[in-house]
Amino acid sequence: MKIAGVQMDVAIGDVERNIDRMLRFLAQTTAEGAVLTVFPECAVTGYCFDTLADAQEYAEQIPGPTTERFVKACKQHRCHVIYGTLESDGDRIFNAAVLVGPNGVVGSYRKVHLPYLGVDMHTTPGDRPFAVHEADGVNIGMNICYDAAFPEAARCLALLGADLIVLPTNWPPGAECMANSSIASRAMENAVYYAAINRVGTEAGFPFIGLSSICAPNGTVLAAAKTTDEEVLYANIDVTLSRRKHIIRVPDKHEINRFADRRPEMYGPLVEPHSLETPRDVHAE
Repeated sequence: MKIAGVQMDVAIGDVERNIDRMLRFLAQTTAEGAVLTVFPECAVTGYCFDTLADAQEYAEQIPGPTTERFVKACKQHRCHVIYGTLESDGDRIFNAAVLVGPNGVVGSYRKVHLPYLGVDMHTTPGDRPFAVHEADGVNIGMNICYDAAFPEAARCLALLGADLIVLPTNWPPGAECMANSSIASRAMENAVYYAAINRVGTEAGFPFIGLSSICAPNGTVLAAAKTTDEEVLYANIDVTLSRRKHIIRVPDKHEINRFADRRPEMYGPLVEPHSLETPRDVHAE
């Protein structure tokens, strides 16, 4: 599978403009042979909404009008698309990523880990288990932005069989280490491909840093944005590499398997509930 990541600017609240630009990028990436194109977090809606009411105006259900437009485009180009948006579910909204193909919505994901920033100050934490979806023979898992700071999220997706983890993101200043170091680590420690696709531009006073990248299962960077301008990345996914968890460096002398060598019985503290207050809790008081 050849994949593309579109590092692009987004106009907050201008859904039509954003979708039109995404569809033009999709025509470009599929002309280059990409069968999966990934867009940033909240690429449809924008991110820095001041209130829940402001954000709700642009949220919609999944499936919904936007997914219908991308399904039509996927039929035309014979491809799949992952994009970020705001999902409406009753009175709640979620920061969501959607995987769409020629036959409809393949799967969606609701952001589990929420920073106190932008629309995530108002969205509901994701309430669905991590899941993996198949597209063109590749098993794909989705996380969003801050999720990458929690190794457990990527590990869950890898254990569920992901060949590729996709991270639509909106990294502002302060996330440079995440972009430059952690993405390759998430790929290497799980032996999966990892595509982190950020946006650029400025929104509500927040600049976004770009630094999108696609990494191989050994942590090698296959493609990386060279600037903080709009840019399209391409890479090829070989599932035989992502499914080869038994790594033989020197036969009979240096072999590892990061799945088989795990010791889950030693990891109890990871899943114990905690009583710590998040910044959201503090501000709610």
